Amino acid sequence: MTRDDLHHPPGADLKAAVRRKGSFWQTMKAVAWSFFGVRKSSEYDKDVSQLNPVHVIVAGIIGAVVFVVLLVLLVRWVISSGVAA
Repeated sequence: MTRDDLHHPPGADLKAAVRRKGSFWQTMKAVAWSFFGVRKSSEYDKDVSQLNPVHVIVAGIIGAVVFVVLLVLLVRWVISSGVAA
């Protein structure tokens, strides 16, 4: 155990991260950019320091659901239009 461990109880960093004030809209934008895999290093660093991890998880789940629904709708449209035949 180090000296710093005595001053920072387990989970203190997580509690501080959850109290971050990043907006949910800012989190949704960051998650949307992550789906494309395009992000500046400076923007990533800013996101890491500002975004609430709980918001990131919720936004990621919402983004994944929207992505899957859009894929299903696209496949249904292609099949029903006869383009796939």
